[in-house]
Amino acid sequence: MITSLVNKYNVAGPRYTSYPTVPYWDESTFSVDGYLRTLKTTFESSKSDGISLYIHLPFCESLCTFCACHKHITKRHQVEEDYIDAVLKEWTLYVDFLEDKPHIKEIHLGGGTPTFFSSENLSKLFDGIFKISVITADYELSFEAHPNHTSKEQLQALFDLGFRRLSFGIQDYGEKVQKAINRIQSFEQVKAVTEWSREIGYTSVSHDLIFGLPFQTLENIKDNITKTADLLPDRISLYSYAHVPWVKGVGQRGFDEKDLPKPKQKREMYEAAKSAFSDLGYDEIGMDHFALKTDSLYKSAKSKSLHRNFMGYTTNKTPLMIGLGMSSISDSWGGFSQNIKTVKSYQECVQTGQFPLFRGHILSKEDKVIRKHILNLMCHFETSWQSETLRFEGLEVTLERLQEMEKDELIQINDSSLIVLENGIPFVRNVCMAFDQHLMKNQPTKSVFSMTI
Repeated sequence: MITSLVNKYNVAGPRYTSYPTVPYWDESTFSVDGYLRTLKTTFESSKSDGISLYIHLPFCESLCTFCACHKHITKRHQVEEDYIDAVLKEWTLYVDFLEDKPHIKEIHLGGGTPTFFSSENLSKLFDGIFKISVITADYELSFEAHPNHTSKEQLQALFDLGFRRLSFGIQDYGEKVQKAINRIQSFEQVKAVTEWSREIGYTSVSHDLIFGLPFQTLENIKDNITKTADLLPDRISLYSYAHVPWVKGVGQRGFDEKDLPKPKQKREMYEAAKSAFSDLGYDEIGMDHFALKTDSLYKSAKSKSLHRNFMGYTTNKTPLMIGLGMSSISDSWGGFSQNIKTVKSYQECVQTGQFPLFRGHILSKEDKVIRKHILNLMCHFETSWQSETLRFEGLEVTLERLQEMEKDELIQINDSSLIVLENGIPFVRNVCMAFDQHLMKNQPTKSVFSMTI
């Protein structure tokens, strides 16, 4: 049954960290001034909610060939200071524009490799941000880290700045897989950084794993689970490998496509991991995530306060998220914008006193309604249109598209609501695609998205 469903629903589709998804942004009607107006409107109407900051630190010392992130490969750590100066300059531009000190509720450092940066430069970055901001009483600071490039000193420095949550990119422990993706790190090193984090006092340690990598087998997955069980991180992210070699700048040509597991094998890997994590006491949260009952992500899911944005799943639902750094994406709730994608051009633009935005999208009334449905589905596996404000013109056609999934017992459609059933959780992206009016009206004619399963 599972195999036939995988074959049926394994199509290219978005991951829905936003709606509309980036390929469907209407850049022809986007302007920097127009986007900034939406940003200021949201800021002024939601000051008590606080804002989220995503800071992109793009540098890596080597290229991991599974990675589809925007990064800059270099071993020259002299690049750190100029980049930190540019990010602080960009933050000053926002604070000056908003004409008030923003109240920061959440900061996430992504990459690249955030721990590429020295403790001194990380401290300089946050001292500069905090100096012209207000930190809310219930703030949460988190960062991503590479086990091979994270020292105990860095962990302590970030803890002293207020960080309490971090995620280590593990991906896979198998030697052949690690060589193929150029991400070689030992279990001993992962164990060391995990234990240092706990000794220092971090309250949530997450491990990122990927299934569907080149040369990966079910035995690899079982070994990954055994090693993960030894360390028992608070959260686990289990991502399906997104093979998108057509994206410019992605180094996913270090292996042949024939070396990738088939969809059926990938599904077996996921089901084996999911079952094992459940036995270890983890609950499945949203899509791709697992958490112990003591972790805030679990508590947020149970209270239905879980949120999803360009940083992934978060316990903080802030209407305004500002992205700083090269290629960062911002969300004003009324619109999206993305920064320039190269380090040099980004730095040059910021230093001239200009916002480094190069594209974006202003949400229509329909966009905002459908966005709520997709957020509900991705976070809570259910949505409702009982309120007239949550109805949209294409709703009836959307439900017609979903009848086949209902016949396959993946979803349940009621008079004014939809529930994703247990067997349907792995196919939640397919459910969201039926709601996606931009995708339905304009199917891509070339490779744009990774496969859904």
